[in-house]
Amino acid sequence: MALANRFRSGISFFKNISISDSVSSARSNPHGGSLFPALREYATASAQQTANVKVPIALVGENGNFASWLYIAAVKMNSLEKIESDLSEMIEAMKTAPTFAQFTKDPSVPRATRLAAIRDACDQAKFAEPTKNFLSLLAENGKLKNLDAIVKKFMQLTNAHRGDIKVLVTTVMPLPPAEEKELRETLQEIIGEGKKVTVEQKIDPSIYGGLIVEFQQKVLDMSIRTRAQQMERLLREPVDFTNL
Repeated sequence: MALANRFRSGISFFKNISISDSVSSARSNPHGGSLFPALREYATASAQQTANVKVPIALVGENGNFASWLYIAAVKMNSLEKIESDLSEMIEAMKTAPTFAQFTKDPSVPRATRLAAIRDACDQAKFAEPTKNFLSLLAENGKLKNLDAIVKKFMQLTNAHRGDIKVLVTTVMPLPPAEEKELRETLQEIIGEGKKVTVEQKIDPSIYGGLIVEFQQKVLDMSIRTRAQQMERLLREPVDFTNL
């Protein structure tokens, strides 16, 4: 909440900041220019000369790549918890300060202006340097609109790092406690000991019945909707009477 209030108080200043001032600020920034090389440097080298870090879950897509790069940098710099906390605070602040969120994502705002705003907000919030550089990277390349999706991917990695497995279960109605307990125990057997299984329920009447289980990039679809679609495709296939 404190961060959100700081964003609100600063938004009028950032709206009126001149392009020339923003460009000057960006040029004086030692991390100016493209931040992709800086992020890759974080992900491939460490001041502590640690061994190569591997992501616990293979993520796909651009958002997955961003999350993976940040995870590797965070582990090597021993800043995983701090960066996770910073990003959670940023997401919460953008939810409670929609004007600031819209300003940072507005494509009509000059890149240098958006970058200056993000770096100033990070300084005020006392974010870790890797967090600040990562958010600056997104701001500079117009990717702040993907921040929520990137952070969700990053949280998947941090949960897996701790041995926590989040399982999303979709049903037409909430599972009774006994069935949820049985499902959790079954998933624990599948995933293995040493992992903490957390079940999150999602209600979706459109699946008609059954359930869909999603975890670690895997999807087990046992919904009636999918079975009906499979049956429909089967019935639509032409019958080859020559083999009868």
